[in-house]
Amino acid sequence: MPSTLLLTQTEIETLLDDGELFQQLKDGFAALAKAGPELRGRRFPVLLNAADTDAAGMVLAPGLIPGIPAYTVKVNAKFPSQPPAIKGLVILHSLQDGAILALLDSGYLTARRTAAAGAVGADTLARPDSETVSVIGCGVQGYAQLEWMLKIRPIKNIFVYDTVPGQVQAFVERARSEFDVPVVTCDSAKQAAGKGDIVITATWAREPFLFCGDVRPGTHITTLGPDGPGEAEVAADLLTASLFFADDADLQIEMGAIGGAGLGAEAISATIGEVLAGQKTGRKSPDDITIYGMVGLPFEDLAAGWLVYNKALKSGAGSQIDLAA
Repeated sequence: MPSTLLLTQTEIETLLDDGELFQQLKDGFAALAKAGPELRGRRFPVLLNAADTDAAGMVLAPGLIPGIPAYTVKVNAKFPSQPPAIKGLVILHSLQDGAILALLDSGYLTARRTAAAGAVGADTLARPDSETVSVIGCGVQGYAQLEWMLKIRPIKNIFVYDTVPGQVQAFVERARSEFDVPVVTCDSAKQAAGKGDIVITATWAREPFLFCGDVRPGTHITTLGPDGPGEAEVAADLLTASLFFADDADLQIEMGAIGGAGLGAEAISATIGEVLAGQKTGRKSPDDITIYGMVGLPFEDLAAGWLVYNKALKSGAGSQIDLAA
């Protein structure tokens, strides 16, 4: 049995290039729309009887992209009250014989691929002249999304809100030290949402907190929180008054923003892949409110993992282990 490459978070941080990942995901979404359901992969959530009442296990498999001779299986534990909230492993297999090519820490990899996937959606749907961004949920993913928004749009003002004051303070201090853009704290999610041309929601909410009338015409919303049954950030009235785009339509109904609001397929305008592939239309006018709902797809793990794996082979990074020894 061939040896397996073991890659730690620190090694992945050094190897993963956000620009390359962005393009790989953009191409992957379009390829997925053209290829059909056989490449979609699945998410398998399991609630856990643990001290953290929101604790869950999650398996994403298989991660497939046309042209890449490998696939991924990811096993994650989600414990929101025990940072880091996401802990797990991405397993990279050979598509030819199933050999385990690499084992990768999933925390950082998941955060970066999720951030890049969110950026693909926002770049595709948000108005080109968007100048303000509001972040609701000042955790790891909220900050990662903010970093991307400053790369893809000419952002001049940042607004933030979180229910935990300490989270807001740390977020604001970091943003002010890293970006030459004013950062303003808000008193409520509604206040923050009303100020953003782009609104990022990255919370653990199980009840919606954004409603019709909370955002201005022309706003783009990326809702990241709902990725399991019973989770919700955006209310049904705002979802139905907007153009909603899914990373995966079926999964959005099963465990995403659409299902969390009690809606069905009729509320989905298209998938982001269909827009990128030219099969469906995205934003139709500057006044449209667009929403991009993400549950996170298995192919995103392959996109990130394959990039890191090949760079590691070239640079000699990581450790080789023989799992059959």
